[in-house]
Amino acid sequence: MAQTPESRACQLAADRARKVSSHIAQMDTAAIGRVFTLLRTARDRRATIFIAGNGGSAATASHWTNDLGKATKRSGQIPMRVMCLSDNVSWMTALANDEGYERAFAGQLENFVAPKDILVVISASGNSPNLVRAVELARQRGAITIGFLGFDGGVLKDMVDDRVWVSTPKGDYELVEDCHMTLCHTLTSCLALDLAEVRDGAQT
Repeated sequence: MAQTPESRACQLAADRARKVSSHIAQMDTAAIGRVFTLLRTARDRRATIFIAGNGGSAATASHWTNDLGKATKRSGQIPMRVMCLSDNVSWMTALANDEGYERAFAGQLENFVAPKDILVVISASGNSPNLVRAVELARQRGAITIGFLGFDGGVLKDMVDDRVWVSTPKGDYELVEDCHMTLCHTLTSCLALDLAEVRDGAQT
């Protein structure tokens, strides 16, 4: 008996859930722990965390900036200083028009980034020229660079100071983006819990 469109959609949904779950389970938890520590330390020393991505990863960067800035806030505790380089459309397009799209993020970083700040670049391919330029600029200024990557990791895999890499077949953007969003939510929850424990006196 032929599948109905509804039953086919249900089957695809189940297959997708298994695939995403499998790749999330394979993520490097030690790397996630290191990234948590870098973000926690940046928060405590009032450093700024810059986040950037293109396309679907730009949406992830914007979403995560909101979560880090708002969802981790706890009364009386140090808030996260976080900025999404993908959000200011006027500035991005001015830089892209006048200096080239590869300068869309590095041009913004020039105005703000300082030693010991953090730049997180989110990319499925790991090859986006504007993210490569941003990492180069951040490293020149003494900032710490982190990549959330997919596919084979691209050139960014060996450029950033640390990374969480979701190894996937090239072209499976949806799978990488699903895993990256789960990673962002996980780190947000860890940082929020950490601040709650500080507030409640569970740690010094």
